[in-house]
Amino acid sequence: MTLDSTLLDDRPKTGALKTAALGTWGVVFLVVSAAAPLSVLAGIGPLAVLIGGVSAPLVYAIAGVVLAVFSIGFLFTARNLKPMGGFYTYIAVGLGKVVGLGAGFLAWASYNLLQIGLWGLFGVMAEGMMAQVFGIQLPWWVLAVVGAGLVFALAAAGVDVGARVLGVLLVLETALLLVLAVSILSQRGGDLGFATFAPENIFTPSMFAILGFGFAAFMGFESTVLYRNETRDPARSIPRATYIAVAFLALFYTGTLWLVIQAFGDAAVQGVIAEDPAAFFFIAMGQYVGDWGVAVMFILIVSSIFAGQLAFHNAINRYSFALSRDGILPAFFNRTNRTGAPWVAGLLQSVVAIAVVLAFAIAGLDPLTQLVILVNSPGVYGIITLQLLASIAVLIFILRNRHLERKWYVLPAAIFSIVAMTVLLAILVTTIDFLTAAGPVVNAIILTVVPLVLVAGAVYAVYLRSAHPDRYARIGGQEADAVDAADATDAAETAVAR
Repeated sequence: MTLDSTLLDDRPKTGALKTAALGTWGVVFLVVSAAAPLSVLAGIGPLAVLIGGVSAPLVYAIAGVVLAVFSIGFLFTARNLKPMGGFYTYIAVGLGKVVGLGAGFLAWASYNLLQIGLWGLFGVMAEGMMAQVFGIQLPWWVLAVVGAGLVFALAAAGVDVGARVLGVLLVLETALLLVLAVSILSQRGGDLGFATFAPENIFTPSMFAILGFGFAAFMGFESTVLYRNETRDPARSIPRATYIAVAFLALFYTGTLWLVIQAFGDAAVQGVIAEDPAAFFFIAMGQYVGDWGVAVMFILIVSSIFAGQLAFHNAINRYSFALSRDGILPAFFNRTNRTGAPWVAGLLQSVVAIAVVLAFAIAGLDPLTQLVILVNSPGVYGIITLQLLASIAVLIFILRNRHLERKWYVLPAAIFSIVAMTVLLAILVTTIDFLTAAGPVVNAIILTVVPLVLVAGAVYAVYLRSAHPDRYARIGGQEADAVDAADATDAAETAVAR
């Protein structure tokens, strides 16, 4: 099998995304914001140190290196396949349409689960922020619903508008943490410890247990490729944005967490965290920057989660657009407004998110221990599974298309990615309770979601192959242009005949 020439045509089908709306940095802001770096550091970083020890910051560096290598083959495939579709398109090309549609279902479901589950975290943090900073008491679910409405409005205003908003929020949270870093260095410059980098602290079972924390912190980085049709010079901008995003997150997480550990010292830090993990970063901020820093940090953590929700919402809409383009989802998911935003897909996604939030609120379920864990966690496992499938698909794509020009390291990178993602997925499955703390029954349910969605998509593809071969041919965007061209030819011949 060689590269299908129809894959080189990126013309829109029944809807049109806004072209040339984003540059490199616009894409960077979209995907880095999806990771919600400040909320990851303040919420998960302390737990990583508590469980893994003082070498915990290095799991973020390890994840960054592995994902950078993964990106080499992933971006090689993206450069040679024009249809916008991310995991869905690349896995369909490499592993076939049956597995590809399963991956498309899993990608669409995983991003939805990640985004909807995190409204629980957003609501809780926003509730605390409103009470402590502004003295206003509002229930978490009201704030989550308001947040979902604002996310839809910003996304509908255009991907470039959302990117500018995300850029401002990301700069603000980075600036605040730089203030904290400078304060720690200026006050404890002579007392810095380097136990983080000691081999006896790195190669421990507890460090393996928290590897999942490191990779989960990069969720959404691979969505750069979903914006190729909306990006200026995508052949250059998308790879640059991907590598910048991975490098920034790896350095941001590793460096900041190491410095905050130094605020209390290598020997004492775990004792401080054990008293109240959720307050760890706030204590450091209050001690080294002051009360104003604590208030600003509370606001920016909420805005960080909001930024991540907007970025995930945009990614979901583009998966909806791709699946609708190929005749899998109804045609209205492909409908765009004058700003080029797939607003119908966004509206439906927001309605579903609000309905889930209200259902959990009416049932009196906890937004953190139940909404986040039950809804968000399967999405994490789904994305890691997709990264493994994409790694295998990239290798097959390279081997089938040896005529395509590539650097010498692309093939070894693809092989390394398969090994690394397989090991990572095995570790995540065996150490799931460190990530969820939910118990064996809930963990089993979470792990079952991924194969069920994959199988459902594959079964539907098999059905389409026999019942609707025209729609089956469109899976992954591979034959969509060919089918459209054939339809146009048939219509022309009919008109002439008449």
